[in-house]
Amino acid sequence: MKYSIIVPVFNRPDEVDELLESLTRQTCRDFEVVIVEDGSEVRCEDVVQRYANRLPVRYFEKPNSGPGQSRNYGAERSQGEYLIVLDSDVVLPEGYLAAVDEELTATPCEAFGGPDRAHESFTPVQKSINYSMTSFFTTGGIRGGKKKLDKFYPRSFNMGIKKTLYEALHGFSNMRFGEDIDFSIRIFKSGARCRLFPEAWVWHKRRTDFRKFFRQVHNSGIARINLYKKYPESLKLVHLLPAFFTMGVATLLAIFLTGLIFAGLGLASAHGASGCNMGLVVTYFGLALMLLALLPLVLYATIILVDSALQNRSLRVGLLSIPASFIQLLGYGTGFLRAWWLRCICGRNEELQAFKKTFYK
Repeated sequence: MKYSIIVPVFNRPDEVDELLESLTRQTCRDFEVVIVEDGSEVRCEDVVQRYANRLPVRYFEKPNSGPGQSRNYGAERSQGEYLIVLDSDVVLPEGYLAAVDEELTATPCEAFGGPDRAHESFTPVQKSINYSMTSFFTTGGIRGGKKKLDKFYPRSFNMGIKKTLYEALHGFSNMRFGEDIDFSIRIFKSGARCRLFPEAWVWHKRRTDFRKFFRQVHNSGIARINLYKKYPESLKLVHLLPAFFTMGVATLLAIFLTGLIFAGLGLASAHGASGCNMGLVVTYFGLALMLLALLPLVLYATIILVDSALQNRSLRVGLLSIPASFIQLLGYGTGFLRAWWLRCICGRNEELQAFKKTFYK
């Protein structure tokens, strides 16, 4: 058997149903599916059983330990030459495995990964979140795609690796967040060949609302510092961009508030019997500061609006992409700065975590 598809699951039977349904339509059939229930309260065993006659699928259940250890559990019980790790919230186009097979036949490698897209059935919020996570104007270029800001590191929502290499690297670490980047770093450090397969893409649902999305990206920012403490050489300039963006937005807000104060004081002074001209000068100075602070933010929001609306062919998705993009950058940036302060400045040695319980729900 060539491929074993490993899927850890936590309280998401409906998503597993959609993923398994998409696997029944694959044109390449040389695969098995290994579902690992990670201590779920809402189990998907009944869903898996419905596909027993349509797919070579096996179901395992274990106590909760996080996605990384659940993938390891599934890998130990797999039979394929290559392991393909997917998140439960992805859906595959029918040519996904065929695209993987074609790439491996043309140019063999030990590890690989593919990009993600938004499906037409996704909600406008999901489409806007997908845009913010894949756009060149946010940090999509870091994550990998046809346009990249950094070396491509496969992510666990769509990652493949030869089983012999997986075993040699002892699989995923026990990191709760950022475990897929940790694994990708170890793949590169081993000297293995790792490639992006642009046509082996998946539909990725991601989070369903902005609150959950913020928690996800905030954890990702924290994970980047945790990874830096383990692999100092892994931190690149592009990883600092959300932190710079966050500090820039904070600076612009401070300038705006300063301008607002000056404008208010100027108006109060202009209404007095004396100092009318000086009051107007102070007012105009305050208004100028407010405009100076707003212009960069408005310009960036306009770029996001136009680009997303054109890509998604929806003005509504374009408008929602503005808060999604700000959440993506500010969430990651605040998590990064928080962890940097606690671990690099204050000297905490333990791995940091945030939103631990709600992140997986």
